[in-house]
Amino acid sequence: MLYVGTATSADKPKPASNATKAAQSHIKDFLPFSDKTSFDLANKGFIAPLPQEMVKGKKGNLIWDPTKYDFIKQGAASPDSVNPSLWRQSQLINISGLFEVTDGIYQVRNQDLSNMTIVEGKEGITIFDPLISAETAKVALDLYYKHRPKKPVKAVVYTHSHVDHYGGVRGVVDEADVKSGKVKIYAPEGFLDAAVAENVMAGNAMSRRATYMYGNLLPADATGQVGAGLGTTTSAGTVTLIPPTVTISKTGESHTIDGLTYEFLMAPDSEAPSEMLFYIKEKKALNAAEDATHTLHNTYSLRGAKIRDPLKWSKYLNAAKDMWGDEAQVVFSMHHWPVWGNKQLNEHLGLQRDMYRYINDETLRLANQGYTMVEIAERIELPDAIAKHFSNRGYYGSLNHDVKATYVLYLGWFVGNPATLHVLTPVEASKRYVEMMGGTDSLLQKAQQYFDKGEYRWVAQVVNHAVFADPNNQAAKNLQADALEQLGYQAESGPWRNFYLTGAQELRNGVKQLPAPNTASPDTVRAMNLDLFFDYLAMRLNGPKAAGKRIVLNVNFTDTKDKYRLEMVNGVLNHSAGKQAKDADATLSLSRETLNNIVLQQTTMKDARSKGDVKVDGSEAKLNELLSYLDSFDFWFNIVTP
Repeated sequence: MLYVGTATSADKPKPASNATKAAQSHIKDFLPFSDKTSFDLANKGFIAPLPQEMVKGKKGNLIWDPTKYDFIKQGAASPDSVNPSLWRQSQLINISGLFEVTDGIYQVRNQDLSNMTIVEGKEGITIFDPLISAETAKVALDLYYKHRPKKPVKAVVYTHSHVDHYGGVRGVVDEADVKSGKVKIYAPEGFLDAAVAENVMAGNAMSRRATYMYGNLLPADATGQVGAGLGTTTSAGTVTLIPPTVTISKTGESHTIDGLTYEFLMAPDSEAPSEMLFYIKEKKALNAAEDATHTLHNTYSLRGAKIRDPLKWSKYLNAAKDMWGDEAQVVFSMHHWPVWGNKQLNEHLGLQRDMYRYINDETLRLANQGYTMVEIAERIELPDAIAKHFSNRGYYGSLNHDVKATYVLYLGWFVGNPATLHVLTPVEASKRYVEMMGGTDSLLQKAQQYFDKGEYRWVAQVVNHAVFADPNNQAAKNLQADALEQLGYQAESGPWRNFYLTGAQELRNGVKQLPAPNTASPDTVRAMNLDLFFDYLAMRLNGPKAAGKRIVLNVNFTDTKDKYRLEMVNGVLNHSAGKQAKDADATLSLSRETLNNIVLQQTTMKDARSKGDVKVDGSEAKLNELLSYLDSFDFWFNIVTP
């Protein structure tokens, strides 16, 4: 008998099962839901709500809907289809608008995934982390100006290299003012390289996986997306980037910005490869960037990213306490809400510090006893003093996947068991698993029995073999979707919920090409230095096709006067700055702007040559041959099916 599902239509979400309701009840019993302190803090300093108009692009495309999460009401009981702890976090995140942090410091919250902070100085304002999109950043600044004096922007500060902390910069400043020196842009050392490389070298895969992580493809409702734990969701506007003009490079470095004294603490390889915390002396205000928010953060992002170091992370928070803990009166971050009071902020920083330190040390302690990655992730539990504090719950990261990341950070993916050293591909292994289980019908019948017992993790794991062995078997996809859906309902982490529910949706309905953020924006391409650009080109080279071929090109940039030698050999593309080959097959002369336009598909190589923007001396056939070996990437690749 084939499994055919229990709902009337396979593409519709199903209600929470009895097993899921029992899991939600357990969370209610474990955590102190009667503690309303976070709600008091999240509402403190409220000045004005967000504008309720939809934020749209020039073509009428929806960028931000401020009413999207109106179904999440403060004080409303959690639905059975949402983990009660995540529902509570979503209620808190949904407290939106313009807020006063302390005298002269303001935040606009929930106008995007992150907060935009505005500090009033001697002559103007300094803006910290201007959101993802230029459109949402402009609305946030307009809201501030509606309720505060309209002073000019004197500086912008990027606390770190993730797109939700710089992408909206052109919505708050004009690049001409930056170039003239009227506006300075501050960022930590390594910011530009980290910001650009992350969004280019693996950008296509990261962006596709981010559609799962942030629930961009899900409806916003009680059986769909209820937030991302760190914020509600990501905006879908114009991602921009203006390179920094001032680089912060040392802990203890101090700068006077518009009459106020800023002291900096470098925090590389914590929440981002390039990150910094800072303290405003006159305000007794500590900014923790994204290293001390109201969640257990990612030490590995499920969209894909370099693994972050929880030991360094804990030490930076310890350093912040040592440097400023005696005098600071408020700590605020670039997500969530502040903590006021010297005792309270030190407790908050201390608990966050100890959480990341515990993850690091306990993972290594168990690894040194011979436990493997998955075993450690199943064994570790945070001490109650940390685990029962809502600000340390896994709304964005999770204890499970952070522990796994820490294991990989130190020991890599291999657990030491040679049986796991050279496993078959998912499709080939799945075919054999299904055969050994007596075929698809037998597998699904047995899996249904486990589903009825509420063992959704096992159902998702075992039925995945049926899906990968025969991706056209809709009955298998329906059962796996049902299991993923219940796991999503139970998940405390916003990204886990979004991954589970997006996977269920695509198993039932296939891959739908819906609006999603594109981080490889024109500004990102323009900000690539030439070394990174040629690395990006080399990454796109189809090695098997190019193997056995040799092509040598010289590239001369007419505006920057840079010269490069490119050599395609042995299926790779190498480049050397400042070099030219005597035996080059062709020499290209063009400006960097022309190169940008070709990469951004605003023109083609053929059109640029016909207009005289590109000059080719030598064999055009060899140039065209090299270009023919470059792959383009399909954004909407499959994730839950082969």
